[in-house]
Amino acid sequence: MQKIAQFFKVSNNEYLKSGTQEEYENILLPKRATAGSAGYDFFCPKTISVGVGETVKIATGVRVKIDDGWVLKIYPRSSLGFKFRLRLDNTVGIIDSDYFFADNEGHIFIKMTNCGDKPLTLEKGKAFAQGIFIEYGITVDDDTTALRTGGFGSTDKK
Repeated sequence: MQKIAQFFKVSNNEYLKSGTQEEYENILLPKRATAGSAGYDFFCPKTISVGVGETVKIATGVRVKIDDGWVLKIYPRSSLGFKFRLRLDNTVGIIDSDYFFADNEGHIFIKMTNCGDKPLTLEKGKAFAQGIFIEYGITVDDDTTALRTGGFGSTDKK
């Protein structure tokens, strides 16, 4: 198995733009539940209630350094999607290798909506999403040289 990435916490100053000191201290780095798991579980830094039809944006406090040629794809935790119809608002989150160097330190936010018919509570310290590393390729005539500076959505402006 190739080792191509490493998770880190964002700095305290960066996290405090969207959360509290207590939440920052509760941040757990993503981990696989078993040796055969493809997904790295993301853990909630605080307890969050999500009513029917409600959307939440979760500041994970996590960033990831990824080797070139790889991407981290974020999905809801399987059981929450299946049991509660918890969905990512962008269907699947894409964390590019250059996001680590963004102005916001590559802080990963996960925005989810409860599409089910009952309220849901995401408990502090419990897994709510998962990330899977995927290798990708580029076209033979690719000549992109632009560098990322901004955070989420920054490449929309190009």
